[in-house]
Amino acid sequence: MEESPSSKTEPLFSIPVDINHKATEFNLFSISSPHMKAFHLAWFSLFSCFFSTFSIPPLLPIIREDLHLSQSDVGKAAVASFVGSIFSRLAMGPVCDLVGPRIASSTLSLITAPIVLSTAFISSPLSFILIRFLIGFCLANFVANQFWMSSMFSGRVVGIANGFAAGWANVGSGVTQIFMPLIYSFFINTLNLPSSTAWRVAFILPATFQAVTAVMVLAFGQDLPDGNYKRVKKSTDSTDKNNAFGILFDGLKNYRGWILGITYGFCFGVELTTDNIIAQYFYDRFSLDIETAGVIAASFGFANIVSRPAGGMISDEMGRRFGMRGRLWSLWVVQTVAGLLCYLLGRVNSLWGSVLVMCCFSLFVQAASGLTFGVVPFVSKRSLGVISGMTGSGGTLGAVVTQLLLLLYSGSTSNYHKISTEKGISIMGLMMLFFTLLITLIYFPNSGGMFCGPSKQTDYHLLA
Repeated sequence: MEESPSSKTEPLFSIPVDINHKATEFNLFSISSPHMKAFHLAWFSLFSCFFSTFSIPPLLPIIREDLHLSQSDVGKAAVASFVGSIFSRLAMGPVCDLVGPRIASSTLSLITAPIVLSTAFISSPLSFILIRFLIGFCLANFVANQFWMSSMFSGRVVGIANGFAAGWANVGSGVTQIFMPLIYSFFINTLNLPSSTAWRVAFILPATFQAVTAVMVLAFGQDLPDGNYKRVKKSTDSTDKNNAFGILFDGLKNYRGWILGITYGFCFGVELTTDNIIAQYFYDRFSLDIETAGVIAASFGFANIVSRPAGGMISDEMGRRFGMRGRLWSLWVVQTVAGLLCYLLGRVNSLWGSVLVMCCFSLFVQAASGLTFGVVPFVSKRSLGVISGMTGSGGTLGAVVTQLLLLLYSGSTSNYHKISTEKGISIMGLMMLFFTLLITLIYFPNSGGMFCGPSKQTDYHLLA
């Protein structure tokens, strides 16, 4: 006699799962296989990618002087780093749908690690811009990270799983703000290396770190609760040979994915821009030394330890209490507050006032990112990778827009410098407030929207 699904569940997994073997509980400090092991591999691998991507900004004052970079060169390089991420994130979604997050993530990390190392060999403004463009590709691992969590955890806890996986990974952008200046100072003060050599040698660390985490994902990771992607999907794909095109077009024609991509551009995109400019902003505006500016900038990234996971937790809790309406309302409220704080950040003139507002801003803007990916898994189960890629690409596209505003059009000494950086930050906050209104247009027939209930009688908790 054939066993029921529930009787099979007990010996296979050490945590409770649903009928699809997705975990229904999230135990943060567990390493049980495959669910929690996948979680820890996912966040740690993406952490290394954020560490690599943002390893350049904390050393920019040194690199800028050594390579004789103009403010325009620095701005173009920052934009280039995000442009590379746009296309790679968009492509990563369908790749995850086809080969699974483990192969997609580790392959990209191994390809981009040598590019991080090649930062040590740049010698001109053009090569600096090119390297930043190519390094930006590794941020596409964010899409694999969120896809992996949505494949391992049920809708009841997917918000918190996505929030912690991305939030802890984003802390890499803060850790690198502290470590890269310290490594540079170590080479200067202890090993007596010249400045031009010290900053170049420092990039051995992020490149090696990224490669090691990629190998760990390949060696110890598992795509799905029941095994790796190709083996599990082989039987289900046999009835749908045109699967890839169907997945792609189903995702692209879903308007909810486009709206989430735009709104994510003005929470996570703003966060990326802030990561990119905040150390230099405090260094230039308040005449701080590079270590102090790095510590202040690091506090912005470190907030991800609690803020983005908190966004996921709020999304799941509001989903349990009020359904999709709760998830959407909480996203709108938190992102609106973040926009107001961003506007205020550009208006504060004192050092400690700026630090305080920046810390509050970081909590809300990062929580909004967690809340966004509390909604994404419900947009399309079949095209989850495509929707994740669209949303993630929207994040980096928003970063390009805001980076252009802050860097290519700021200051007062060249053709590009039309407004001050602090005024640009305030304008960025106003843009957040405007584009966040698009959340009000999202509606799910089975679970409703912000102002309307479902048009079909469906138990939301079965979906969640």
